[in-house]
Amino acid sequence: MEMNREILFKAKRKDNGEWVEGCLVIDQSRPNIFKYRIQPIESGALYAPPINPDTLCQYTGLTDKSGNKIWENDILIGHGNEDDLVRVVFGEFNVIDTETLEVVDRVIGWQTEVIETDALSKCEPFCLPMPLTDFYINRSDYKVFGNIFDNSELLEG
Repeated sequence: MEMNREILFKAKRKDNGEWVEGCLVIDQSRPNIFKYRIQPIESGALYAPPINPDTLCQYTGLTDKSGNKIWENDILIGHGNEDDLVRVVFGEFNVIDTETLEVVDRVIGWQTEVIETDALSKCEPFCLPMPLTDFYINRSDYKVFGNIFDNSELLEG
């Protein structure tokens, strides 16, 4: 079975701080501060600008309810409620039965990490990480609301 997926990255350019998305290029011949670059997707683009590697985000392969790409470190809003915010992360996490609160599995992949905004978001099962899937995006009515670099104030809750 052949599976096609877009492997894209985005990061902030070193020269002007604007986001650029495309293919990640690691140029070993350059000093560390200019080693990481992103080759833009636009056809005919020959220049891969140096990026700030601290802002590097990978595309999840998923889109929100409006068709916007969901990237690592994006902040999603659920049901249009500013108290229902999650951060998109990649890593290992427990799969927990929401009724018994028992760990039923451990997986690696894209997930949502709850941003504590109110008392409800600090309580189980509402504070538990959830896998980021099309089903869960639709069920939670998720929409990209920002990201941790441009909207760090949202992480403060």
